[in-house]
Amino acid sequence: MLVDSWMQVGRVLAIGVLAYLALLVLLRVSGKRTLAKLNAFDLVVTVALGSTLATILLSSDVSLAEGVAAFVLLVAAQLAVAWSAVRISGIRRLVKAEPTLLVHDGRILEDRLRRQRMVVEEVRQAVRASGVGDLSLVAAVVLETDGSMSVITTSQRGSGDALADVALPRPAGGAAG
Repeated sequence: MLVDSWMQVGRVLAIGVLAYLALLVLLRVSGKRTLAKLNAFDLVVTVALGSTLATILLSSDVSLAEGVAAFVLLVAAQLAVAWSAVRISGIRRLVKAEPTLLVHDGRILEDRLRRQRMVVEEVRQAVRASGVGDLSLVAAVVLETDGSMSVITTSQRGSGDALADVALPRPAGGAAG
């Protein structure tokens, strides 16, 4: 059977338009950060918003008011955590991952790959995707907090201040660097 009830189809259309509009208004009011992919918590909120929208659309057990309340709760929680992370270092450390240097001056840092549960092939793929064919031309590959990899070539390094928040490998003598 194609359609169980035309009333249900009409409900999905009506509730869908209203829920979508409510979500758009909330996202516009809450700002760009709400759907940013800056860390795992941001991803969870984005997925939860999508899941909530789907539930509102397809479950007649969930009213529009309940769905909008869930949207408001998710957006408010995301804003509260983001606000707190900006102001309180303990929360920032809890919520945000640190970027990890995977390649330094053409040398793959195997121990860091293991800690991040990555393999050399994934790093090589990122280097190739950036248009570089020789690891000796790579100053740094950084696994960013959102899971993406940034590739900086030796010709792009400049002062290196973009790497200020990335832990560099210790020199051979063992001193911190």
